[in-house]
Amino acid sequence: MEINQTTASKLVQLVLNCVECEYPHSNIYWLSSDEDVKPPRELTPAFYGCLDWHSAVHGHWLLARLARYFPEASFSLSAKQALEKSLIPEKIEGEMAYFKRHPRFEVPYGVAWLLQLAAELHEWDDVGAKKWLTALQPLEKLIADNLQHWLQKLTICDRTGMHKQTAFGLGLILDWAKITENSDLINLIEHKTKQFYLNNKNHSLKFEPLGHDFLSPSLAQADLMRRILTQNAFAEWLTKFLPDIPVDNTNWLKPLEVDDSEDYMQSHFYGLNLSRAWMIEGIISGLPDEDKRINTLHNTATIHRQIGLENAICEHYAGSHWLGTFAVYLTTSRGLSI
Repeated sequence: MEINQTTASKLVQLVLNCVECEYPHSNIYWLSSDEDVKPPRELTPAFYGCLDWHSAVHGHWLLARLARYFPEASFSLSAKQALEKSLIPEKIEGEMAYFKRHPRFEVPYGVAWLLQLAAELHEWDDVGAKKWLTALQPLEKLIADNLQHWLQKLTICDRTGMHKQTAFGLGLILDWAKITENSDLINLIEHKTKQFYLNNKNHSLKFEPLGHDFLSPSLAQADLMRRILTQNAFAEWLTKFLPDIPVDNTNWLKPLEVDDSEDYMQSHFYGLNLSRAWMIEGIISGLPDEDKRINTLHNTATIHRQIGLENAICEHYAGSHWLGTFAVYLTTSRGLSI
């Protein structure tokens, strides 16, 4: 399955089915007072559906991405109507009130996707997009400021394969910072990236996944490093970091299988196959054309892409509330277009 209007329409519909679906709901809310004991629609009025805040945010990103990617498609109007309903000043003010009370909510994963949504609106030459960006910008600025304070004080990175992972979040945030020309955050991310990852050596993917991962700790680090190093420097770093990548060998890393697609944790492996594919494609983009590992990497990315996309449209809510985003990020090469 590749992205075309038919597939995109199905993915848009999955998001439309969940952006206003408040329950079931699973989120980690920090309760500081009775004011925080409210239904999700009141705590975070723009992004309360799709099981959790981050999925609601990147569901809105999917709507913007595909409406921008297929402007003449029939689903574009429905996608824009949903964005018009969510991205209004009064709802964004509600989001800001929550983030002012809880500045580290959804750091870094969810807020990285919020900045990706903002980045999509910044780049989209559309009257509606400009209007929604204007509404979103106060939250965009607040989150960027919160992130800068968080990152300045961060001394140990998170190397897990789930939401708290530092490398993946920094990659998305860095791409937004480049689009918006936020030089302070660009410089800070590059400094912290080198501090955390530049001297890493001898990692191996044979120990992954570490749990119910939907992100590869090792590949995410490499996909981040290729964003800040020259091709030759990145090739040298990759040799030291992942020395087990075979040269001209197609049998390196197998996709994950899922036994129970209705299990919310097992469904993460569908996402892992998709994120592995785009991270490996990112790694390839950072290497010199003559690098002898590219054939292995290309074949590995292809099989992960194929398996991942075959399972991206799920009937059960365990996957349907979020996997479309990963499929769209991969098939529209979002991480390669900065």
